[in-house]
Amino acid sequence: MRQFFSRFSRRVWIIVGVVTVILLIAAFSMSRQPEQAVFETVPLERGDLAASVGATGSVRASRTALLNWQTNGNVGAVNAVIGDKVSGGDALAELDKASLSQNIILAEADLVNAQQALEDLLESDTALIEAQKAVDKAEDAYEKAYNWRMELNGKIDIKEVWYDQFGNLKVKEYKGYASPETIAQADQDLALAEAKLEDAKRELERLLKGEESDAVKAARARVAAAEATLNLARLIAPFDGTVTQANPVVGDQVIVGSPGFRVDDLSRLLVDVQVSEVDINSVALEQKATLTFDAVLNQEYHGKVVEVGQAGDTVGGVVSFTATVELTDADEQVKPGMTAAVSIIVEEVADTLLVPNRAVRLVDGERVVYILKDNLPQPVKITLGSSSDTMSVLVGGDLKEGDLIILNPPTNRGPFGEG
Repeated sequence: MRQFFSRFSRRVWIIVGVVTVILLIAAFSMSRQPEQAVFETVPLERGDLAASVGATGSVRASRTALLNWQTNGNVGAVNAVIGDKVSGGDALAELDKASLSQNIILAEADLVNAQQALEDLLESDTALIEAQKAVDKAEDAYEKAYNWRMELNGKIDIKEVWYDQFGNLKVKEYKGYASPETIAQADQDLALAEAKLEDAKRELERLLKGEESDAVKAARARVAAAEATLNLARLIAPFDGTVTQANPVVGDQVIVGSPGFRVDDLSRLLVDVQVSEVDINSVALEQKATLTFDAVLNQEYHGKVVEVGQAGDTVGGVVSFTATVELTDADEQVKPGMTAAVSIIVEEVADTLLVPNRAVRLVDGERVVYILKDNLPQPVKITLGSSSDTMSVLVGGDLKEGDLIILNPPTNRGPFGEG
């Protein structure tokens, strides 16, 4: 009997426990109220939009020069280090004369002689005065030869002069014509006088040309040749800039092609970016741009488009065009070689209704946004215009300023609200 009650109690308690759990679950379920969805909304507002094209690129100087040694020798002097500002024509380093070849050493003497000859041509008035006197003398000789030849064309007075046996002067005059031999000699004399006059005029004209004369040009060429030979032993800055790399050390042995310096014109910094063929026709000269750098945190720089490529490059089946942006407010933190994220502002729209991009969904192939009306989401078909990264211009749709746009619309139609 006791065993019977023991088994009975165990079964009862199990049944009672199960029923209790079921009743508790049912009671808890009945007590819960239906949850109401919570929507994040923003009012539809007017604002300004800047549509942009984004790309990345590397900073470069407007001008860059890599200076390498042009002859063998030992470094004798180093006149610049990294960070120095240099002017075009400055000798940044030069080789010891004792280590140079003979032709470079002799070029110094050649340069002195060539410069002296050039100076004489440009500054001495003696040659010019003598050339003017030579022209005057040649003109007189030509005039006399010409007049004599003209006289031979007609009758002339012929005089015979001699002395008699007693030493008395005798003169006999009569009219006659010049002989063919006399006329031929006169023609030769006239031609010679004319040639000498032309030569004298050309020499005077050459001297009057000064800088443009052939003699001056030849003298300048000799000076340039001597300087070029001497400069083989020097590294010379080709323009005003900043030394960004420096390798020479006094005493180093160098050979042809050994690296010396890098000089950059940091007064203008440029960034070349690759723009997709889809966007390139919206990029134009003088458009504004914003730039950011991973190496310069929390700072935005500005620039403008200074060049737009007209021929595309295909890489991996993708066609892109190169656009060049010039920084307009660069500082010492921006350096050549840094990577820049560039946004080119291709269109600016002022005072227009703007829709947040995150609120737009695609439903049955059409763009819609959901607005909150009477605490319920309602879809509205819309047409969009220009866009930025976060906003788009509202071109069409039954929306008005102040409507509550749902940023997290219902997803019961799919993950993107699509039908």
